[in-house]
Amino acid sequence: MSNGTNETVNREYKDRLFNFIFGREENRKWTLSLYNAINGSEHKDPDEIEFNTLEDFLYLGMKNDTSFLIEDIISVYEHQSSFNPNMPLRMLGYISSLYSGYIKRKKYNKYGERLIELPTPKLVVFYNGEKNKDDKIILKLTDSFAESQRDDSDIEVRVRMLNINFGRNACIMKKCKPLSEYAWFVERIRERIRKEKQSSGSKNPNLVEAVKQAIDGMPDDFEIKSFLVAHREEVEGMLDTEYNEAEVREQFMEDGRREGRNEERSDLIASMLRRGKTVEEIAEFCGYPYEQVKQVEDALLTPSN
Repeated sequence: MSNGTNETVNREYKDRLFNFIFGREENRKWTLSLYNAINGSEHKDPDEIEFNTLEDFLYLGMKNDTSFLIEDIISVYEHQSSFNPNMPLRMLGYISSLYSGYIKRKKYNKYGERLIELPTPKLVVFYNGEKNKDDKIILKLTDSFAESQRDDSDIEVRVRMLNINFGRNACIMKKCKPLSEYAWFVERIRERIRKEKQSSGSKNPNLVEAVKQAIDGMPDDFEIKSFLVAHREEVEGMLDTEYNEAEVREQFMEDGRREGRNEERSDLIASMLRRGKTVEEIAEFCGYPYEQVKQVEDALLTPSN
């Protein structure tokens, strides 16, 4: 059996830290605690959880969703470090694929006369970006439609976005100790990075040292501490990727405020392609037309004379 580090190296993707903590079989009790906290339930047995996370849904090469069944409820949890108002559209794709797998697994006939009983979806986004957002926001698919047509829509998708930054959603944090510990951990890393930037003016703070200090400074009674210590290298790698993503997004936003936008946009696309991001990932992440990103990729692949 391979150890955790080798397993991560061999993967085609990286988990986000949130999903690494709450979406693993070995951490079922933490997943159940989180579920109970946000749903007001009191399930006791972690073995009730049946994970059914889709392995082919990636966001910039990172796994950031966790899905599982408890009785007649199917939950889809996604972590976001930046605000994304299009989450209902993304969740629509997730739940559609999950239902397809569920029907196939149960050998149901969706073309038959018998009504298929489906598990009720609970769609939640856990937000811990640095922009100030309310503790709870309901995102709706109909917000994407023309305002005059929203009331006549034949479809709706509602997503709860919960702000899990340190100090927010106190009631949920109190009910789920691992979540409050995760929020504390992320905030300590951010504090270290902010101080380093202020003191030295460095745009490339030492993230590894920030993670080390946050783990070492974590109180011994924190439930997630031993898990983070055991997977220290993996945690560093995940957070490094997450912070790189945030930097790319900031660069993208700065690009939109500058002159010479097209040339700088092409440079940004080329940089992301060289980092191994796909055309689809870049188009979705930055909101650029697919054709424009593909054009830059084609130019990179064409040998110069």
